[in-house]
Amino acid sequence: MATAKTGGSRRRPTWLKVVLVLVLALAALGWLYRAPLYGFAETGAAVGARNACACRYVAGRSLKDCKKDFEPRMEAVFVSDDEDERSVTGYVPLIASETAHYRKGFGCVLDPWDE
Repeated sequence: MATAKTGGSRRRPTWLKVVLVLVLALAALGWLYRAPLYGFAETGAAVGARNACACRYVAGRSLKDCKKDFEPRMEAVFVSDDEDERSVTGYVPLIASETAHYRKGFGCVLDPWDE
């Protein structure tokens, strides 16, 4: 008489294990390099805000046109302007954000950094 198999061990698919290991490795690298990554993001956001502010409110160009002036490898920096405040905010999503205001006689000035 034959008996049916009951509750055999279930194996997880190999691709699931690979994805889990990759996610954990990326999280570990992000944690390990968090200080330099944050520093680069904050500096990039500040440079983007300052340059876009000067382009927008000193040179009088459109914000879309100002994006052409960004240095190579600044693709992660986005900018938005506030016409009422005459300011431009540069940001790297979920990491850093910096704002530059236009001040007559001084040009575009970054907001002070919190320490």
